[in-house]
Amino acid sequence: MSSAPVRFRDPRSTEYDFLDSMLVRCPRCERIAHVERPPGPRPEPGRALFAPRHLVCRSCGLSRTWAERGICFPRGSAAVAWDPYFRLPLWLQTQTRHGGLWAYSLPHLDLIRRFVAADLRERAPWYDTGQKMTLVARLPSWMKSAKNRDEVLRAVDRLRAVTVKAG
Repeated sequence: MSSAPVRFRDPRSTEYDFLDSMLVRCPRCERIAHVERPPGPRPEPGRALFAPRHLVCRSCGLSRTWAERGICFPRGSAAVAWDPYFRLPLWLQTQTRHGGLWAYSLPHLDLIRRFVAADLRERAPWYDTGQKMTLVARLPSWMKSAKNRDEVLRAVDRLRAVTVKAG
């Protein structure tokens, strides 16, 4: 008797849901650093994207604050991915033979892993949510393909292991 298929239900997350805490490469010591929104009340929905961010490296003590007005998101999977605020390389990124795999944080990486590992992937119809493209819907087609599942899962596990070891 075969086991039931692993099911994934799209939580309708977007890229913006993972911007409150990101793991980046420290520009001073090349170790893991954090870009975080400072604690306190959440800004208004239209202003949350441009709320100040802090860069903190626990290894070398580097601390910087971002309070500008422009941000730049990484696109595609061919080049180095960066955080949209300080434009530092993301800690969670690796290359596969199909392209680059990156995530802002461990919860983001976990979402990608759950999606890729699932045999049955469900999402709400676009007319039900008013939102056509969620984060998992925007993943590259090579990452969604079942024939690449093992390779993508190995890459995700490598990233998680490196992060746990460095943390």
